[in-house]
Amino acid sequence: MSDQAPAAPRKTPLEAPTADSEPAPRPELTEDHKSKYEALLGRVKGFAEVTCAKEKDKSGPLTDRERLWLTRECLLRYLRATKWSVDESAKRLLSTLAWRREYGLDDFTAEYISPEQETGKQIIAGFDRLGRPCQYLNPGRQNTDASPRQIHHLFYMVERVTDMMPPGVETLSLLINFKPSKQRQNTSVPVSTAREVLNILQNHYPERLGKALIINVPWLVSGFFKIIQPFIDPVTRGKLKFNEDMKQYVPPEQLWSADWGGNMDLEYDHGVYWPALHDMCQRRREQKAARWAAAGMEIGESEEYLAGGTAVSVTGFRYDEASQGASGSKLAEAPAALDTDVDVVDEKLAAAKLDDAAAGETKDNRKAVVAADAA
Repeated sequence: MSDQAPAAPRKTPLEAPTADSEPAPRPELTEDHKSKYEALLGRVKGFAEVTCAKEKDKSGPLTDRERLWLTRECLLRYLRATKWSVDESAKRLLSTLAWRREYGLDDFTAEYISPEQETGKQIIAGFDRLGRPCQYLNPGRQNTDASPRQIHHLFYMVERVTDMMPPGVETLSLLINFKPSKQRQNTSVPVSTAREVLNILQNHYPERLGKALIINVPWLVSGFFKIIQPFIDPVTRGKLKFNEDMKQYVPPEQLWSADWGGNMDLEYDHGVYWPALHDMCQRRREQKAARWAAAGMEIGESEEYLAGGTAVSVTGFRYDEASQGASGSKLAEAPAALDTDVDVVDEKLAAAKLDDAAAGETKDNRKAVVAADAA
């Protein structure tokens, strides 16, 4: 008999996928797709203003945070979602930029969302077999009455999931457990709320859902899914998996043991988990912003480069991890791009711009230095 004490339950998010989790290869772009991407990129680089029809006081020039959001992969996601229509993609990108401002997405703080999260009704923990971060929804742990903040909570967590995506990954796995709770029985979601959530997901988070794994589906919820099915995109419907062996999608060591059949013993402790998640995501956003600033703050930057999967940006700039920039380049202090206050973020991103006059280098000169180093 072993005297070894059992390992304590995990209380913080995992940092990375298992070593054998491999992102799905991105589809090859045809010449037509490449042409349409270049056309959209040219249009997006011409975005000067974001017009907010509902809240006109939020209209204004494109911010650096928004320029960072407009990555190469972001543009491609919108092109795929619009069946490669450049006009429709440009229109939808501007619509999403306006929605993000009007919705106040970047203004949601960890403190504001915290009351919704206290019972762990949403948890980001582990990665599936394709390296996609897993976001668990636990409706049985509902602890608040219906309010806008409940939906804000969901999209705040979706933003944190995107922070957690490793290089080469741009989708998430959504795991929903409908097991009821003895503490709170009324966990049903109004159809109007479901339609609002689906509308936001489909219009402003296109091509972000990898899989939706759903267990313990009662007959009432099953009927609910049938009601909202007409509002779900056919491609999205194909990603829903009900009451299957979820270990075929998520490695056992990164699959929650509670009801899911995995080996990850996770105990939700709000005082431990919540700051740990916030700090982990903040660190990752700071790193992405530093890499973006170092490469020249270009619209259409590669998410692979921003996430550290490659040292070379789309402009050919080579990032030196040791010095947080290119060798010999004079960089401002890396921006802390994960502050929840959008004004603070924009100020820090602005401060991170290279002072070409002081550094004695233009962007073209920096590229020349990189090319010479490569040679």
